[in-house]
Amino acid sequence: MGMKALYVDLEREWRGGQSQALLTLRGLRERDHDVALVAACDSPLAIRSAEAGIPVHQVARVGLRAWAAWAIRELIAQSGYELVHLNEPHALTAAWLARAHKALPLLLSRRIGFPLRRSWVSRSRYGAVERFVANSKNVAQSLIDSGIAVGRISIVNEGVEIPDLPSPDQRHTARNFWGVKDHEFLFGCASVFVPEKGQCHLIEALPAVRMLHPEVRLLLAGDGECRGELEALAKQLGQSAAVLFPGFVRNVAQVYSALDAFAFPSEFEGLGTALQAAMAVGLPCVSTRRGALVEVVDDQRTALVVEPNGKEFAAAMLRLVIDDCLRKRLGAAGRREVEARFSAGRMVEGTIQVYEDVLKKRRAA
Repeated sequence: MGMKALYVDLEREWRGGQSQALLTLRGLRERDHDVALVAACDSPLAIRSAEAGIPVHQVARVGLRAWAAWAIRELIAQSGYELVHLNEPHALTAAWLARAHKALPLLLSRRIGFPLRRSWVSRSRYGAVERFVANSKNVAQSLIDSGIAVGRISIVNEGVEIPDLPSPDQRHTARNFWGVKDHEFLFGCASVFVPEKGQCHLIEALPAVRMLHPEVRLLLAGDGECRGELEALAKQLGQSAAVLFPGFVRNVAQVYSALDAFAFPSEFEGLGTALQAAMAVGLPCVSTRRGALVEVVDDQRTALVVEPNGKEFAAAMLRLVIDDCLRKRLGAAGRREVEARFSAGRMVEGTIQVYEDVLKKRRAA
């Protein structure tokens, strides 16, 4: 018999954590577990989950956490859930306000290696969590450093779907969509535009790269607070014509299908699902090893690894442009690595094992 779990995510935007939530919900449902989602009204996650056939309880955006607390309390009282999985901090606040931890075990996904806050409210909220689900060893260690007992932490690596490799027709269609010519070499990155994601380093690398290979272009998919600064930087460096800023892209597969290589300049990262997705479609990648990325990429074997600055990215990008054999070797090795360690299926199975362990220990207690 499947488990019955209530999932809560109150983010209004679509980022990596919401992508992971949808993959997890779909995977649990496919394995005959009874899952439902509490989400902000008309959020991308709410819409996409409903499209996937997952029951969604949408709550008003005005007074979001209070309304979510009320919904969580009512659902726990009426629907026989066995546990509550909180996907981000706002969800934890709502569950804490609902005093859900008095009735059911609370699990909290943790994707960033920042120390936990130490105010009395934060201590109380985190004290209500029965199991922290860290997405990496790096994040698990940050929890330990913040005083969380090892027995309250489980590691479940985030994962991505392993698609078929893009066909020549799909590649041609995607490149036409973005206005990229056959002879041009297209680097790309898909990530929210915030300072720690480091897209500025890719733009700063372009002058040196394009001095030798003017056919190189860069597609930066995403949106966020730094977009204006990045567009201004491209203009300042004379690279506006070389950089594509399509904004938020729902069909990110259309980005990956068009690329010749993927560049991930993050200065601080949980596990980098955008990088994993690029590796999964066989793209050669150049990446930093900041944060938990050290657990994902192996320099010269699965990716080229550099520090987050324009000079190092320029050198690595030039290597990929001129060396077809290197591109093929890195692309194949990266895809094998994701298949073996970071697939969505492995993530879902790991999540189920954590659920079973939590419930087993709760019953024994």
